[in-house]
Parts: sequence; C-alpha cells; structure tokens
Amino acid sequence: MNGQFLEQLEQIVGRDGIRLEEPMSRHTTFRVGGAADVLVTPDRSVLSQVVALCKKERVPYYIIGNGSNLLVGDGGIRGVVIETKGAVNELRTEGERIVAGAGTLLSQAASRAASLGLAGMEFAAGIPGTVGGAVVMNAGAYGGEMKDILESVTVLDAEGHEKVLSVDELELGYRSSCILKNGYIVLEAVFHLAAGDETEIRARMQELAAKRMSKQPLEYPSAGSTFKRPEGYFAGKLIMDAGLRGYRVGGAQVAEKHCGFVINRGGATAADIVKLMEDVKCEVERQFHVTLEPEVKMLGEF
Repeated sequence: MNGQFLEQLEQIVGRDGIRLEEPMSRHTTFRVGGAADVLVTPDRSVLSQVVALCKKERVPYYIIGNGSNLLVGDGGIRGVVIETKGAVNELRTEGERIVAGAGTLLSQAASRAASLGLAGMEFAAGIPGTVGGAVVMNAGAYGGEMKDILESVTVLDAEGHEKVLSVDELELGYRSSCILKNGYIVLEAVFHLAAGDETEIRARMQELAAKRMSKQPLEYPSAGSTFKRPEGYFAGKLIMDAGLRGYRVGGAQVAEKHCGFVINRGGATAADIVKLMEDVKCEVERQFHVTLEPEVKMLGEF
C-alpha cells in the first residue's frame, strides 16, 4: 500500500479517521485478531468515496460494524477495514418508524424505540451488533428476527450508487440475505414498529436481558452463537451431548454455561479458536453424523 493511496484516503476521511497497523482485537468482541493495514471510520457522506478509491487502486477493503460476529486471523488483515460503528450512526424517528444508520448499535435503536413507546424491537435489545450487521445476517433472538420489523434498507451497490430495497427484495433467510451475495453495503435501515406502552416494553426487555444473563456466558469475550442451528437440531445440545462442555484449546473454551458459545477465557488466539471449532465440528460429526457450520465470520490471515 503506497503513500499516495494513504494521502488520497486522508483527503477523504481526514487524518483522525485513519489508523495504521490497528490491532483488530480492539474491534471484535472475541478480543483477538492481528493488525489491519489500515482502519478507517468514514461517515456516510464519504463512505462511497472510500470504496471507490479502494476499487480504483485495487486495494482490498472490508466492512465491519461492532465486530460481534467476527473472528480475525492472528496474521491480521491486508488492505483497508471500513468500520461503520460510531460513524454511520444517525438515528431518527418518523411516526412509528425508526430510521437507523448502519453503524448504530441495535441496543441503542431498541432503547430509542422503547422510550417512544414503539414495540417490536424488544428481542433485539441484547444483540451486541450494529444495525448493518444485523440486517446482513437477519439477526434474531427469542423468536424475533430482523425480517419481522424491517420495512426497507438503503444500500450502496457494487457500482457505488445508493438504492432502497424492500424487505422482500432483501431475501432474508436464516442468518442470510442477498447483501453479501450482491456486494452491497448497508447504509441505513427503516424499522416499522407498533404503538405500545413504554413500561411494558421495558419490562419485556429486562425479562429477556435476565434470560441472557442466566443462560449465556456474557462475562467472557465471544462472538455469540458460534455455529448455525442445524436443521432439526440445536448446535449447543449436540456439542454438550458429544461431551465437549468446557473443552479447551489454549485460551479458547466451549462455554460451560452454554455449549453453543466458544469463549476467550483469556489470552486466546484466533488459531486456538479455529482449532477448537474444528475439533468440535469433527467430534459432533463423528458421533451424530451432523455437520456444524460456523455462524461466526472469519476474516484475514489465519
């Protein structure tokens, strides 16, 4: 990556918006990962310019939000990481609609909805990701999913143009959408909610938060559910039944509280986590003939 590219990047996002050799352990909830060559935090008005520059100079680029569903390799990331959290985070209300920038934390959007007496986002209050990441993955919990409350999403398409997609056009499925397949970047989402009572909404959010606290290992760094739910099964139960509760590789461990979570017990490397995941996958397949697929996304050099 040459100096001319960095100079052009600085002209777009400003010197304060660029970090060189940035440890990705600071930007993932797993708290592991080597350094990215460059990390930038552009606001929405210049994001398309950053992407266009990377394409023009043939520099690889990657979009991240809160890093809550991400495992970055120990070798780091070659190219530019574009972080939307804290930058593309406008949040406004239009009647019974919440309009949220891609970098807005879901918890913030849900809290805003509750304060306005708008129901429907309670399930999302404890999901640690951003709006953009949640849309891409059709995130869900406790019986709710993004597709249940989304009305439309504004994206940057592969040609650098903004376009608005309806919820039907997003092709939302289990932890999937058309966004990655089509090379889109989420800019903004519109959630259509329903009038409700703030006290009841807050009570439901507290109830779900208590469930999370009692059942999930929230005291340790992790990326949430590590494996997708296999059809007809639950990943956590398969792992538990395989006798892998508490199984460790280095600083990585299958959580004792919930076997569907791989946690960083302290000092884990990405290599530890990958090895543990592979061991778990092989043992579950050997015992139950079920193939686990990772829900966590892997990025960088392993």
